[in-house]
Amino acid sequence: MIFDPPLIPAVLLRRYKRFLFDAVLSDGSEITGFCPNTGSMRGLTAPGSRVWLSDHEGSGRKHRYALELVETDGTVVGINTALPNRLAEEAILKGLVPQFGAFADLRREQRYGRNSRIDILLQNASGPNIYVEAKNVHFIRSPALAEFPDSVTTRGAKHLEELGDMVEAGHRAAMLFVVQRNDCERLRICGDLDPAYGRAFARAVTRGVEAYAVRCFADSSKIVPDKLIKIDEPGLPAL
Repeated sequence: MIFDPPLIPAVLLRRYKRFLFDAVLSDGSEITGFCPNTGSMRGLTAPGSRVWLSDHEGSGRKHRYALELVETDGTVVGINTALPNRLAEEAILKGLVPQFGAFADLRREQRYGRNSRIDILLQNASGPNIYVEAKNVHFIRSPALAEFPDSVTTRGAKHLEELGDMVEAGHRAAMLFVVQRNDCERLRICGDLDPAYGRAFARAVTRGVEAYAVRCFADSSKIVPDKLIKIDEPGLPAL
């Protein structure tokens, strides 16, 4: 995915009320913008961090600028939680998840389960459909190890239960974790920050839900799926 128009560099002053941030543009002007991430963004909100913003002038939005990228620990991290579905689709179409095999059609945002929508539905002419739920990942505490989630996600646990239901109905179902940073080689479920999600993930795996993690490369001009990385969880097959 190429950022078009190009992103605007800035320096982060603070992120607050989850949806807002203040930053200083290169001309010295201070702005308030929209933060498209409701999570904790642990480790990504340090004042003085280099950031890149998308410009939505003329769109009618309350805030002209939106936060897209943050530089931390020598790498650029994508924080926009609206992007993982698109990045997951790119990864699948590039063949980065060969375990999905061939499919006849890819559809986004299809209704399923208990009044939910699946992020991606892979339809097969001669085999079971694959229901794919994409999740954004950008949290790390140890070098090269991405973790999900970075805060409690009741909705995420609900999705895992519904994916298990689809497996029991004769389909395939998979979690696809989209790691929006390129300094990770593995992913781990963060059960200490959200024990309920950890239990829900373990239960989903025992029910036959598959799980994969795709790492992305990001810089100020683009963010693109790069490679499949290992998930350090019992019960999952090796890559």
